[in-house]
Amino acid sequence: MEDITQLYSIAVQCRSNAYAPYSKFKVGAAVLSSGGKIFGGCNVENVSYPCGTCAEAGAIAAMIAGGEKQIAEILIVADTENILPCGNCLQKIAEFGTPDTLIHSANLSGNIKTYTLKQLLPDAFAAKEVKNA
Repeated sequence: MEDITQLYSIAVQCRSNAYAPYSKFKVGAAVLSSGGKIFGGCNVENVSYPCGTCAEAGAIAAMIAGGEKQIAEILIVADTENILPCGNCLQKIAEFGTPDTLIHSANLSGNIKTYTLKQLLPDAFAAKEVKNA
């Protein structure tokens, strides 16, 4: 439970730094790596909408830049009742997680729901599907 408290705190802090001038929908994320390190990220919009990045993608990129390669848990927070990763981010989580990787959905009231990656993306595309991977 200590990890989830830390993840929540870091995700909320990252959310406050989100750049969302167009949608006004700020999202924060925090990844706990299998090495025990926590990395944060926030959404960053762009006037050309497809060019923005999700909070989860930012946290995963920070994890990779920090020398870690495996997600143990990820927490996403937004000012909504429930926030779940988009399909693109679920695939990113699958790349660096396992079917049992925990995905925590949180809101600013502190309500947290927990899922496994397998629950949210039961048939993830995997490296074994790619020849020469």
